Amino acid sequence: MTSIGFIGLGSMGQAMAARLLEEGFEVGVWNRTEAAGDELVAAGATRLDSPAQAFERDIVVSILANDQAVDAVFSEELLAGAAAAKGSDALHVNMASISLEAARAIEARHAAAGVRYLGAPVMGRPNVARAGQLSILAGGPAEAVEAAAPAFEVLGKKTWHVAQDAAGASLVKIGVNYNLIHALGALGESINLVERGGVDPQLFVDILSAGFFTGVVYPTYGKIIAERSYFPAAFNAQLGLKDLTLAEKAAAELDAVLPVAPALHELFDAAVGDEERREGDWSIIAEVIRER
Repeated sequence: MTSIGFIGLGSMGQAMAARLLEEGFEVGVWNRTEAAGDELVAAGATRLDSPAQAFERDIVVSILANDQAVDAVFSEELLAGAAAAKGSDALHVNMASISLEAARAIEARHAAAGVRYLGAPVMGRPNVARAGQLSILAGGPAEAVEAAAPAFEVLGKKTWHVAQDAAGASLVKIGVNYNLIHALGALGESINLVERGGVDPQLFVDILSAGFFTGVVYPTYGKIIAERSYFPAAFNAQLGLKDLTLAEKAAAELDAVLPVAPALHELFDAAVGDEERREGDWSIIAEVIRER
């Protein structure tokens, strides 16, 4: 069975590592806050002393919070050591959502060290990851996608090979998240509108979900907004602001116009600036709308 070195144990990382363990993979885990790996170790994972140890495994999978975390962990020194130890067999699959600039820089750093690299951000919440139903957006050479297939097949329901480079996968994920952010804003506004007129907000969400919007987003986030059940968050407002900022940066680089982005950014700024809201689910921007 393929062995995995797993780096990054936030809510998504824990769910993904648990899924791999459940499917019989040998999983070694590392996180800057060691306690995040306690439940996984109790379930059979091996605790790694350093990210370098992850490269002793067949595949390194990482899902870190942002550009800065990826840059800090996957240093030139670390990758040089990985190449020396594993040679051309070393493979790192980065499943985090990062900027186009960071995707290019990290990919170039791996190439310079001789370490195979895939950008493979995912679509889905932790419960979806735990069920192995993620959609995986892979960017990189076909042979690297094939090498990562044992992990992809148990983590996701489908792998989309969207580009030959990591930045292409980041761009697709940024576009998906920007669409989702629009949906959160639209839900916040429309739910606020009807509940001010005395309509049960969950009834309204049920109508939306049964009619025009039959996917996962409206039933899931509509329910959260209708019930104001923002805690605990699987994906908090601070991370939502990060993803919106990634879209704005990508638009600036590609000379694209996002006319609604400033209004959405202002809502996230307000949510993140409130100590009682910043750790809530990113749909908590609906409370900013309600307040106004």
